[in-house]
Amino acid sequence: MDRFLYVSMTGAKETLRAQASNNHNLANASTTGFRADMSAMQSRAVAGTGFASRVYATDSTTGWDRTSGAMQATGHDLDIAVQGEGWIAIQGKDGQEAYTRAGDLRVDPSGMLLNGAGHPVLADGGPITVPAHSAVAVAGDGTISIVPVGQGPETMATVGRIKLVNPPADSMVRGEDGLFRTNSGKPAPADASVHVSSGALESSNINVADAMVNMIELSRLFDLQVKAMRTAEENGQSSAQLLKLG
Repeated sequence: MDRFLYVSMTGAKETLRAQASNNHNLANASTTGFRADMSAMQSRAVAGTGFASRVYATDSTTGWDRTSGAMQATGHDLDIAVQGEGWIAIQGKDGQEAYTRAGDLRVDPSGMLLNGAGHPVLADGGPITVPAHSAVAVAGDGTISIVPVGQGPETMATVGRIKLVNPPADSMVRGEDGLFRTNSGKPAPADASVHVSSGALESSNINVADAMVNMIELSRLFDLQVKAMRTAEENGQSSAQLLKLG
């Protein structure tokens, strides 16, 4: 196979992969607490006989953007946003502990405290349940207090404390479900230094303008690679004609 054609083909394929990653970020620009995926191109030599005269690029995910999104005030009692570094512990669909920055909490009809994606929110002892109440509040340390139905404010009672953790960022990996876990698979310990703000949510850390510009650049790069493949085809046809004349 002509190496020029191979380099052009792989360039188009890897550009589409980079475009998919960028579009995934852009699609989550309004997702609460979302952290952007980061990717980069790396050069690879084309293996084969002859001189190493061709190099192609591969796109690979290099991690996730650790910067925090902007705080957005909502005024809802169960909306919380982590201040600075830290994570909210939840239970994934696999039953294992996982972590998120999305603090859009709610209480389902059975009294289970869930986040916006439907994952149970955890305390140190397991999922948190909230009894029937007329008022609810979340303190800065994650403590949940309620006023029972039919009682006055003076009867405020504590029903649980959200598990807040802060493992090293290098030890956190994002799963296919969008949730974060430790790379060892073991639950992270609760960290009393992590605090939350009540009545606010953390927005996605996606810069929409940058993502749009990157999408346009990748689209133009893909077109360039396709043109290169056409040029390789034309060169091959011209070579075949010359051989026939010979």
